[in-house]
Amino acid sequence: KIRIVEALKNNNHIAAMKGDGVNDAPALKEADIGIAMGKTGTDVSREASKMVLTDDNFASIVGAVEEGRGIYDNIRKFTFSLLSGNMPEVLIIFIAVLIGLQLPLVAIQLLWINLVTDGLPALALGVEPQEKDIMKRQPRRKEESVVDRLMMIRIFLIGGFITIGTLGMYVWALMSKGWSWGMPIPTDSPMYLYAITISFTTLVFFELFNTLNSRSEKQTVFSMNLFSNPYLVGAVLLSVVLHLGVMYGPLQEVFRAVPLSIADWLLILGVTFMVVMVDTAYKKMMQWKRHSSTT
Repeated sequence: KIRIVEALKNNNHIAAMKGDGVNDAPALKEADIGIAMGKTGTDVSREASKMVLTDDNFASIVGAVEEGRGIYDNIRKFTFSLLSGNMPEVLIIFIAVLIGLQLPLVAIQLLWINLVTDGLPALALGVEPQEKDIMKRQPRRKEESVVDRLMMIRIFLIGGFITIGTLGMYVWALMSKGWSWGMPIPTDSPMYLYAITISFTTLVFFELFNTLNSRSEKQTVFSMNLFSNPYLVGAVLLSVVLHLGVMYGPLQEVFRAVPLSIADWLLILGVTFMVVMVDTAYKKMMQWKRHSSTT
């Protein structure tokens, strides 16, 4: 049994060994995952194992693998959502300073985005239901990182689009109020308050739409049931309500926000929804590449 386990590991396989006797203990310990019987197994075999089946049922192993894959998937979804959302926050400030623009966001707005817009929906991704094909996938490599190459490409694609979109809306807002490049902008002027309200709201809705993208690495928003995760729907709606409270409530002056017109809202929603289309196009391209490589 030890030789079989060693042969599997030498060929870069993940070796799982199931046993119950004293003689199984060396192989159980040598395997990547030793599985002992909880009812009929000896104390020695249970001590040597990483997993103990309390019901001695092989189906429990399958259930554990499925649950583990679901948890790992949700960790990746959570990680993608936060990284692709936080990267633009840094880049927006960095690029604005680099090209000599007045800051498009103030500190309290960034804090609000991190605590509310990022936090609540990202937490809801932790209870995203398992995808249907989860047990049909090939096992991942043992050395594979949570943030792999494909995720990094997607993070930079989505994060870059959000950065460009938010900065573009900020510059458009300034120019729509008569600003020209190089003109100083007083931080208490209506022009500046309007522009940072536009960039603040744009970034919030970019990240909320991107949370919907984060629900799957392969499926598009349009191919998934929006209400299969009611916690996520509730978190997104709550974030929208809280943002509207900031925009039109007593905290308006604290967040340096001003009311926006219906035309402003339509433009913001149209621009921010484009992040869904960009992610959909990327996923469709990856599906085509996977299909091409298997035919």
